Order: sequence, then C-alpha cells, then structure tokens
Amino acid sequence: MKPLGSSLFPFAFALFFSFFWATWAHTHENFLQCLSLGSENSSSISEVIYTPSNSSYSSVLQFSIQNPRFSTPATPKPLVILTPSHVSHIQAAINCSQTHGMQIRVRSGGHDFEGLSYVSDVPFVLIDLINLRSISVDAENSTAWVQAGAAIGEVYYRIAEKSRNLGFPAGISTTLGVGGHFSGGGYGTMLRKYGLAADNIIGAQLVDVKGRILDRGSMGEDLFWAIRGGGGASFGIILSWKIKLVHVPSTVTVFTVSRNLEQNATKLVHRWQYVAAKLHEDLFIRVSLTSVNSSQEGKRTIQALFDSLYLGGIDKLLPMMRQSFPELGLVREDCIEMSWIESILYFANFRSGESLDVLLNRTPPIRYPRIKAKSDYVQEPIPEPGLEGIWQRFYEKEGETGLMVLTPYGGRMSEISESATPFPHRAGNIYQIYYRVYWLEEGTAASERHISWMRRLYSYMAPYVSKSPRAAYVNYRDLDIGTNSKGNTSYRRARIWGNKYFKSNFDRLVHVKTVVDPVNFFKNEQSIPPFSFGRKKGGD
Repeated sequence: MKPLGSSLFPFAFALFFSFFWATWAHTHENFLQCLSLGSENSSSISEVIYTPSNSSYSSVLQFSIQNPRFSTPATPKPLVILTPSHVSHIQAAINCSQTHGMQIRVRSGGHDFEGLSYVSDVPFVLIDLINLRSISVDAENSTAWVQAGAAIGEVYYRIAEKSRNLGFPAGISTTLGVGGHFSGGGYGTMLRKYGLAADNIIGAQLVDVKGRILDRGSMGEDLFWAIRGGGGASFGIILSWKIKLVHVPSTVTVFTVSRNLEQNATKLVHRWQYVAAKLHEDLFIRVSLTSVNSSQEGKRTIQALFDSLYLGGIDKLLPMMRQSFPELGLVREDCIEMSWIESILYFANFRSGESLDVLLNRTPPIRYPRIKAKSDYVQEPIPEPGLEGIWQRFYEKEGETGLMVLTPYGGRMSEISESATPFPHRAGNIYQIYYRVYWLEEGTAASERHISWMRRLYSYMAPYVSKSPRAAYVNYRDLDIGTNSKGNTSYRRARIWGNKYFKSNFDRLVHVKTVVDPVNFFKNEQSIPPFSFGRKKGGD
C-alpha cells in the first residue's frame, strides 16, 4: 500500500500548477486590457497586438529571427507581440508592463547573436519596431532622421536617392535594424575614414521608464552619451536617430583577392597584420578566413579572402598597393570601379548588376541555420606559428563551417578618444576578430559540438589577443562571458562582461543607468545594471 503522501503529491502539484496558470491567464487578460485602454490611439493598438491565439503570431515572431538556434519549440516565446505604429503604443506597453509585472524585450532587426531581443526565461512582451521605419534625408545639411525599426539597407537606399556623394559609415549586413546596430557602435567598410555609426549620431529620441519622450536636450548629455555605444535595451526604447551623413566620392574601387595555403596565404595574412592599420584612411582591406576543399582530392586547405573598399579610383589605388602591400600582387584586373551605393551591394553579397531595390528587402540574401559567434581585439601581430594553430582547428570536422573575419582599425578609429562614446576599442588595436560557426544539423548534440569547437578556438586565441581585459564587441553578444560565473553576485558578473565590452566606460554607464532606470526595468542577461543591483551592504 502506498503512503498517503505519495498519492496526494501529484494531486497537490497539479492543483498548484493549474492555480498558477489560472492566475497568470488573469494577469495576461488584464495586461491586454491595459494596453487597449492605456494608449492614446486605442482604436489602432488592437491591430498591432499579437497573442499565441492569433493566426499571424508565428509569422510575426519568426520574420526577424536571424539565428534559428532560438527558434525551436523549446525556446520561450513572448506572451504578447506588439508592433507599434505610434509612439503611444510603446508608452502604453511600458506602463502596462510595469503595472502587471511583465518584462519587455525590444527588437529592431533580430540580428543579436544570443536572441536577447526576442527570448526571455520570464513572462515577457516583445516590442517589434518593424513598423517604425521612416527615414527623412536632408541632403542639403547632410543629415537624416532614421526611425529605430528601419534596416540599414533602407537607410543607404534613401540616402542614395537624394545624393550619390553622401553615405553613412555603418554595417554591411543590409537587414540590420538601426535601433540596436547604432546603439552598440555599428561598423562597416568606412570605419577607418569616418569611425562608427555611433560616432556620427547627433541626435536621438527615446521613451524612458516613465513613458516620457525625450530628445537630446531633455535626456541630457550623459544619457545621450550612453545610448551611442552602450548597447541597446538598457536605458529605454530608442525611437529614432539623427545621423550626420558623410562625403563619398563619385567613384570607389573594390576588390576581392583569394589566396589559399598553397598560394602563400599564411605569409600574406601575417604581413597584412603589419600594414592594414597603417594604410591610408581611404583604404580598407579586411581578411576572411575559412576552410575549403583543396584542389587535391580529399584534402582541405585554408582560404584567405582579402576584401577591399577604396574611396577613389583604380589609378590611385594600384600605386598605393604597390607601395604598401606589394606581397598581395594586386593587378588592375582584380579591381572594379563603381559608385559607393553599389559597393554596399558588393559587400552584402548581392549578385553583380542587382537592382538597388534589393536594399529595401528585410529578408537577408543568406540566412544561416544556427550560429555561434564571438569577438576579439588584436594589438600585436599573431606570429606565423600562431596562425598555423588556427588552421589546425579549422581542419576539424566542426571547423568546416567556421569563419574568422579580421577587420582593420587605425585611421579615424585611432583618433577618437576611448571615452568619447561607451565604445572603447580605439587606439592600440590593429584589428578586430569576428568568429562564427554554423551548422545544419538539428538537436542539442549538434549544437553542443559546434559551440564547443568555437569555445576551443576562442581559448586557443587567448595568448594572441587583448588582455586585462580580453575585450569584446557588445554588438556581438556572447553569453559565455560572465553570465555563468558561479559564486558571484549579479553585479560582479556584470562587471566581467561589462569590462570586456566597455572597459573603463562601464562605471559611467552604471551611473547613467542608476539615474535613469534605478529599478532596472529595462534589462536582459547582459544589460547595464543600476549601481545597487545585486550588491550587498558593504559593497562589492
């Protein structure tokens, strides 16, 4: 005969479980009612609310997910998706979320590598800014106002509509949402000439924790400083950016030169490290490293792709390359002259001759199945034996889909102070590394194998990259950093990744957060904490 307690436990658990969900369902209904009543545009807000019972819920959720690792049946889903078409919808969502204990996640493009803009392990609301995407270009004054839900490709297109001699120094992935991209820094092929996107922001509008609409004047310079590189979703919800457009020549030149190990790739990559950050600021040459099939049957080799944008014509580029990087052997036939806006298509891997209209498409031309990514900064050239150790890891099975992109610094990036914006990775860095691996197989085992491979490569690279701290780029979010440290308070964990992303700027970001959002309403796994968050009396 079973003990009485053993038969009662399942019943008690089921009773508790049903009570919990009944309570939550009631809260959920109250939240939806609050949204409808709390918006000045209450008649229109119902048209932009999606719940799991809505037939469009899944398509709206899936549309902007760029990393399918976070699109499985087991992935936590938002209880409500809001695609605001008016700022009052955002104000209502902030107020109602606080009233009813809901967390908010904000998505502008869905490119975040760890899914933080649309995944949470607590009940949450997803505010997807896709409807807030207007772009107003003032070519005469070389400025533009851009709403946070616009994609960077749309921004480039609208600039080119007004002038072929204006551009903007931001990313090459044309479906990046500018809300998150700009707030973390945002870099592209013109960073050596003009710095980051965040370095060229001159105004902003956001909704704060109290539901107020603030511009640069009313938010104050400390908050304006924080949102230009301090990462998205820590201080409020960005509505729009005012950006300073930059001059681009009528003709630019691009080239892509491929070399494998049999063509001296190791020595070329080694030499590139000494010259790339010292080249003229008009010349940008990055290196992409992958494992590819060799001409020898059954063998693999390493391929180094040297991609370049030069802000000028071929006739000036060739003598510059002969003087600065003759080892690459660049010839006229490698080079293509085009307009700057056409170079955007080139680096985004669109087909030659493609219409500029593809920049208005928010679906990426290539969508990888599942990815894990990381980042590093390099301050001293990696010796050839160190590079050869990288090649060995790319020969492993999981490394067949691995990628490293080396982005050169120098030029304007070395001239801007580390404290000018929260983005601190300036002088002293010769290049940045972006690591990525993707895999087709479904299931936990495949994910663990490839993520483990990435972690081993990252561990191997430790002696060759920045130290104290080992720096990282906040727009390449990496939950391996700091979030799994055992025995530390949340504040101490935040300092681990905070120092890597922001170095000494982290303390100022914490101060700003403490002033504008002391209750830590706007948060995710790697958001800026207020000063008191997770601290014990006596201080950490």
